[in-house]
Amino acid sequence: MAKDYRAITQGISEFSRELAKLAPDAMKGFYALAKGASAEGRLDKRTKELIALAIGVTQRCDGCIGFHVKALHDLGASRAEVAEVLAMCVYMGGGPALMYAADALRAYDQFSVQPAAA
Repeated sequence: MAKDYRAITQGISEFSRELAKLAPDAMKGFYALAKGASAEGRLDKRTKELIALAIGVTQRCDGCIGFHVKALHDLGASRAEVAEVLAMCVYMGGGPALMYAADALRAYDQFSVQPAAA
């Protein structure tokens, strides 16, 4: 069964908000770290998101793949750019990275399709 990356990211977002209520200091710290690490600097946001996607793929994290692919899509990264990064993941991570690289490409395609109006 194919993974639904919209559902994965929505579910994580829902329970992250719940966790923020239960452990606010830890979550504030995490979000501050994320904001600082992803801020424009010598590397632009798109480059940083490509790096984050590569790490998510090689660490086999569906949530990371979903969130970083969505961010890349929103930043205007092309499918070909994402695929090039995924090829590096496969090179560095072998077969297991290939499985998650294929899923990351699936996630890109899912975020490229507009959801049906409710």
